[in-house]
Amino acid sequence: MSARLFGLFAAVVTPVHDNGRVDLETLDRIVDHALAPGIAGICVGGATGEYPHFDAEERVAIIRRAASRLPAGRSLLAGIGGATIGRSIALGEAALAAGARALLVPMPMFFRYEQHDLEAFAIEVSRTLRVPLFLYDLPDFTNPLTQATVIGLLQNEEFITGIKDSSGVRDNLGAFATARDGRRWTLLVGNDRLLLEGLKAGWDGTVSGIACFCPSLVLAIQRTWTRGDAAGAAHLQTLLDEVIEQLDILPAPWGIRVALEVLGFNMGSLPLPLSPVRREQIARYKQWLPGWLDRVQASVRG
Repeated sequence: MSARLFGLFAAVVTPVHDNGRVDLETLDRIVDHALAPGIAGICVGGATGEYPHFDAEERVAIIRRAASRLPAGRSLLAGIGGATIGRSIALGEAALAAGARALLVPMPMFFRYEQHDLEAFAIEVSRTLRVPLFLYDLPDFTNPLTQATVIGLLQNEEFITGIKDSSGVRDNLGAFATARDGRRWTLLVGNDRLLLEGLKAGWDGTVSGIACFCPSLVLAIQRTWTRGDAAGAAHLQTLLDEVIEQLDILPAPWGIRVALEVLGFNMGSLPLPLSPVRREQIARYKQWLPGWLDRVQASVRG
């Protein structure tokens, strides 16, 4: 079974009302904003969407709302991370019913497990749901996957057909591309720092948090590389690296949420109260961002 995907998928944040409940109307606007330049689709329920903050009912509502917003020809990727296998399977069933093209399964969080535990978890989810499922390696927040575990699951499990690799491990780019060896695996870069390197290694595309607020830049990198303009793609990647440096100052994904606020979206409160240090950092970031956006637009148009 295969559902190989190509192109740019924007990882979408989750706006909230002042009471902390999901703001579905603003979610609609964010989805429309991300899709406007012509990207392949969106991803909900990943780290950028802060999935641990929301209960199962809210996560299903997000998936359904995003699916209903997608025009024909665009794809929805849905993260189904959960602390237990039952939660992941239930979310997977709901996402499929809503029309998700593929599911992303991060490994369990908080408690630490061995690779054989993670392998058993992934196998059980995939064999129960029996639909295209992408591993989602997210070691900053969940149990990490080794290269050997990923390659073994891709080679041996019918319904595990790809990976969104957010590990930032450069060696994975060549290792997974070589191991694919003509198979129809989907390889998606999940760390924006490695976007151009992934494209050079033959990966199929990216799931990008930065594309949630600046999809034109990420899309331009892919299109510029595809048409053979290596120098142009490298220049655009330097612009991407600049904003990543700014985002890394703040907890993930606060910088993306703040950027959307600068663009006029009402994102609601951040999950923690702001310390004086954070207030100063956010103020500097808000002052810096418009100039960067202007340079991006000039480069994309040029």
